[in-house]
Amino acid sequence: MNMILFMITLSLTLSIILTALNFWLSQTNPDSEKLSPYECGFDPLGSARLPFSIRFFLVAILFLLFDLEIALLLPLPWATQLESPTTTLIWTSTLITLLTAGLVYEWTQGGLEWAE
Repeated sequence: MNMILFMITLSLTLSIILTALNFWLSQTNPDSEKLSPYECGFDPLGSARLPFSIRFFLVAILFLLFDLEIALLLPLPWATQLESPTTTLIWTSTLITLLTAGLVYEWTQGGLEWAE
């Protein structure tokens, strides 16, 4: 019973302190930089609807592709303890070979070149 009373008292005390701090700190007057839609320190120039280069999207998709494929290799240390570790090693080698072939293909096609 004492533990429950202690927890209730502690939660009420913390709630009162946080509420008081919220009211006390909100009394400060924010400056124009804080009230602007962007807090980066400068006014945005131009429209936010300018088209991006397709290269940015291509690199993002390639990153997601290779990152998710590498995540398939994370359970490998536990998979080598199975009854047939040679099957696991064959699948792993196949996956790494496919990833390397995909990277080489993108590289030769110029998908990783920025200057074009």
